[in-house]
Amino acid sequence: MPRQRTREVADGNAMTGFSQSPPQLDDQYASDRVLRAFLERHVPTELLTQAASDLESLGRLAAGPLYRQQLEERGLEPTLTQWDAWGRRVDRIKLTPLWQEAHRIAASHGLVATGYEGTFQPYGRLIQFALAYLFHPSTDVFSCPLAMTDGAARALLDSGNQELIARAVGHLTSRDPARFWTSGQWMTETTGGSDVGASETVARRDGEGRWRLTGRKWFTSAATSDMALTLARPEGNPMGGGGLALFYVEPRDAEGALRNIEILRLKDKLGTRKLPTAELLLRDTPATPVTDLQGGVKAIAPMLNITRTWNAVCAVSTMRRALALARDYANRRIVFNRPLAEQPLHLMTLARQQAEFEGAFALTFDVVRLLGLGENGQLGDADQALLRLLTPVAKLTTGKQVVALTSELIESFGGAGYVEDTGLPMLLRDAQVLPIWEGTTNVLSLDVLRVLSRHRAALDELLARAEKQARDASAEVLAPGVKALERGVEGVRRFMEAFSDWDNEACEASARGLAMTLGRLASLGLLLDAGQHAIDHGGDPRPARAAVRYARNGVLLLEQPDPIAEHSLATDIYV
Repeated sequence: MPRQRTREVADGNAMTGFSQSPPQLDDQYASDRVLRAFLERHVPTELLTQAASDLESLGRLAAGPLYRQQLEERGLEPTLTQWDAWGRRVDRIKLTPLWQEAHRIAASHGLVATGYEGTFQPYGRLIQFALAYLFHPSTDVFSCPLAMTDGAARALLDSGNQELIARAVGHLTSRDPARFWTSGQWMTETTGGSDVGASETVARRDGEGRWRLTGRKWFTSAATSDMALTLARPEGNPMGGGGLALFYVEPRDAEGALRNIEILRLKDKLGTRKLPTAELLLRDTPATPVTDLQGGVKAIAPMLNITRTWNAVCAVSTMRRALALARDYANRRIVFNRPLAEQPLHLMTLARQQAEFEGAFALTFDVVRLLGLGENGQLGDADQALLRLLTPVAKLTTGKQVVALTSELIESFGGAGYVEDTGLPMLLRDAQVLPIWEGTTNVLSLDVLRVLSRHRAALDELLARAEKQARDASAEVLAPGVKALERGVEGVRRFMEAFSDWDNEACEASARGLAMTLGRLASLGLLLDAGQHAIDHGGDPRPARAAVRYARNGVLLLEQPDPIAEHSLATDIYV
């Protein structure tokens, strides 16, 4: 694309100079080779044809009106009004216009409903998360309340509480914007985020036998939601996670007034600044137990599995957006008399990140595929265990990948990537929440250890599947990737043999490297499978090239810690 010269006026003086054209987005569905190839392979043609209208509509909206509105509203944030002009406590949050529009679009396009309607089953989850993937990067993280809404619907359905199911699930899964509810998830307190067992929120019965909650929720995302699921300790219950119960709350009454809840403040965050995250004080807030008066952590687990899947989908969606902008810009930006897209080193940088994205996509949407099959009773015990393992693995793997990738691609814009009014820095700031929300990398790595200690069949299934993927990848071009996968499987087997007991500090110290390796191993196997399939069905070489490039990026991240050395370096104490 040729250089552009424009006439601008500054301080009343006309001046002529070069003006760089900004990156543009193509239709985000039509131009997404990876998404379209995956759906065409895994969703029956007649069902994909039925879903095409929503997919195509969101692809156009994401590239056009929503993206433009997002850039225009870059400086807008939600605001909290705690008091009205006459001194009455109102605690009213005003959302940005894009967030208000996103609520309507999410409902009408079925971003939650599609996962529960019978139309596409057992492929409803694949269609639903394809829609979410298109929707997320142009809607200022409205995906957060959608994730919690989806998770709440799943948790309520799994609870068997027919009264609450009848009350809420129809709203949570509605396509009517006027009827559609979003849900919050109130777990985090000052006593600890991951250590939910330290919760100080207390549940007591009032004189009429109704449960009421008292406590302070330090970090509640989407504080404008219509309902919430929260943990609290019924008075007299033991300390720790076992003494918590899961409660259902409708924060506002029919007139819109908060029900014994004060919004203390909106959080001033690094990113996700359009998302109204609040600190809440509960003072005898009415609530309803979802299940028994103990076992709340177990009762909310279905919600966490769903929200972690959303987290991974949002990570790959953000990676795709960063790549789309960087690729377009590489064609527009002329340096040293030729476009960046023709310069070998820049191409190497983009290729490396494209391979990371394709690996992250393959892993994440494999989890989505298994989730849909599992919810429809089509998974055996081994695959159920594999899904339980891959859910935290996908979340933690993609969470680290998205931050690294967006950082690298922000750098590829040079100074423009560091300037706020380009809209580019927001990609990196918003990405940083993804390795934190719903469990940090270390927390989820320990969860992976728990899965392996209880379901060793999950690891056996993962490694057996990888070995089969290596055998089936017969195309010569895939040979380097096959060798890397075989070395990875062998390395994991040797590593696991070193631990006869999972419950020890050495094993815990190795958990992150093991979890990341399992994620990369699973991703590479899926990429090889996609590469072979593409060669066999049309000959597209790009999936195979992505697999080989991903293998070159590295698979084995296993570590054998030296406890004394690690302690000395971490604490800076001479030992």
